[in-house]
Amino acid sequence: MIAGSTFRKPQLVRGKQLQFRDATVADAEFILGLRTDEKKGRYLSATTADVDTQRGWLTSYASDDSQVYFIICALDGTPVGTVRLYDQQDDSFCWGSWIKSDTAPRGFGVESTLMIYDFALQLGFRRSHFDVRQQNVSVIQFHERMGATRTGETELDYLFEMSNDAIVNALGKFRSSYLPDGAIVTM
Repeated sequence: MIAGSTFRKPQLVRGKQLQFRDATVADAEFILGLRTDEKKGRYLSATTADVDTQRGWLTSYASDDSQVYFIICALDGTPVGTVRLYDQQDDSFCWGSWIKSDTAPRGFGVESTLMIYDFALQLGFRRSHFDVRQQNVSVIQFHERMGATRTGETELDYLFEMSNDAIVNALGKFRSSYLPDGAIVTM
């Protein structure tokens, strides 16, 4: 375990075919391209198409210890997506801003999810909470197959939780195929 239930920005989190690195100002155009893509961004919170605004957000993020924003890359370093961990509530974390590019490798969803959960457990978190737009049926079904339970809803979203048992079960069920060595974290 790295620390006790607190966000830490590692240099790298490595999986079987993916790796996470901390987002930087240099990633602004890549992130904005994903977030403003009509198909990919339709279930995300609205984002202005201004790259300078995105750079400003990333500049502020660099000194923000309340979240971790990853660029998901193939092992050769090619960016293929994003994901963010935030909103710590005791031993629970929220995750979102999960977007994959058209060049993301097969198995991206399962491997990146397992990496998120394994990394969070290493940080001392035990549970996760998150929301998914009600119309995003395929992602809702994905999370439910992973073991998430619906805890409520808002006007736009369904609210979910992954208990510690659900996280451990998902890691156990899928680890051998998607993350055999676990999430290898370099701080």
